[in-house]
Amino acid sequence: MSNYKKATLGGGCFWCVEAIMLRLKGVISAESGYAGGRTENPSYQDVCSGVTGHAEVVQVTFDPEVISYGDIVEVFFHTHDPTTMNRQGADVGTQYRSVIFYHDQEQKEIAEAKKEEVDGSDLWSDPIVTEISPLDKFYPAENYHRNYFDTNPYQPYCMAVVSPKVQKFMKTFREKVKVEAL
Repeated sequence: MSNYKKATLGGGCFWCVEAIMLRLKGVISAESGYAGGRTENPSYQDVCSGVTGHAEVVQVTFDPEVISYGDIVEVFFHTHDPTTMNRQGADVGTQYRSVIFYHDQEQKEIAEAKKEEVDGSDLWSDPIVTEISPLDKFYPAENYHRNYFDTNPYQPYCMAVVSPKVQKFMKTFREKVKVEAL
């Protein structure tokens, strides 16, 4: 029986977060979806409308014997801009907010400590605005969003936005990258 754990993170478009998390040592899976809203079983179109309150998120299943939750949160803070309210680059709206949905009290404490640590560093010149909230419900995204970057590498958004973030991750966190992703 595995002792895998879950982390749920939103840092703009879920294709970016998923592509990075899938390359991280100790990550078993990364599933795009929606969390933090009011509508039951929202669709991508519902979430994109901005009226459901959901964020695009990725639910990461990881092996804590290989990678810690703290390391996942650290990678998260380094691979998107946690200083912009409800936006990542050209993606604007509450569905693109920077958010960590914690699964238990320990994750909450780790996320808050990492946020404070990064906010006190010189990584970002503006204050961190990442929301840290309890996970109520995770809704998986439609199948066509799964592993989107790897199955659509020449799609313009993937080439212009996702690929540079993945390349930055691979360079910055080389020691944390799965061998098969190198």
